Amino acid sequence: MPGAKPGRRLLRQEVVEGIKRYILEERLRPGDPLPTEPALCEALGASRSSVREAVKILDALDIVEVRHGHGTYVGRLSLSALVESLAFRGLLSPDDDFQVMADLVDVRELFERGTADRIVSLLNEEQLEELDGLVATMRRTGAQDGHGFVDADRAFHALLVAPLGNQLIGQLSMAFWDVYSIVAPHLDGFTHADETATIAAHQNIVDAARAGDVTGFMKALSEHYAPVRRRISEARARDSALDRRPANRGRRSGP
Repeated sequence: MPGAKPGRRLLRQEVVEGIKRYILEERLRPGDPLPTEPALCEALGASRSSVREAVKILDALDIVEVRHGHGTYVGRLSLSALVESLAFRGLLSPDDDFQVMADLVDVRELFERGTADRIVSLLNEEQLEELDGLVATMRRTGAQDGHGFVDADRAFHALLVAPLGNQLIGQLSMAFWDVYSIVAPHLDGFTHADETATIAAHQNIVDAARAGDVTGFMKALSEHYAPVRRRISEARARDSALDRRPANRGRRSGP
């Protein structure tokens, strides 16, 4: 598909940067309204079509939010675009998906292990009780139940980093969790033993936090991610063996 002409792409990007600069200079916050389209055209010295194209780009990135019939506002500034990009990369290329998943697991564990001492010291009794309840939900529903188990797992890890009060860590942690949850079903081999071990590891995380045991907390985190790493390693080995079979040689070769 032919792209836009270089001059048009450059102008569009200048307008994108101009709108971003306006948001920063005016110290606007998520939910604050942006000027009307004619006002943006005048302020940026750009045509209406250029402003509209720039707004579409920024809307896709969640930097602005278009509310039809109401106007354009500063967006939530979420990491939805990052999630979609990473998930698409993992699903698009069979050569890359195992490395993508391995990297995501490393980053997720890095966040939690790197802040383990603070998490353990900051979790209060109410939060610990809530974590216990989420583990109970995972135990009651089981991985084959679908959303019940998965939703409880996601909520568990969101609550685990919540006491840090760091929105960026929270958003990144959930973004990487979301990407993994999209790509992970393409792995085989999640057994009943893995489910049991995963639930036990979550419970051990809560128990260690309640006891103020940072070492035990980090050990439980490692136990939690061990089945995932095993599945990635086994899937990669199966895929590599398939590639080595004579009938499949060149199966992934490029043009």
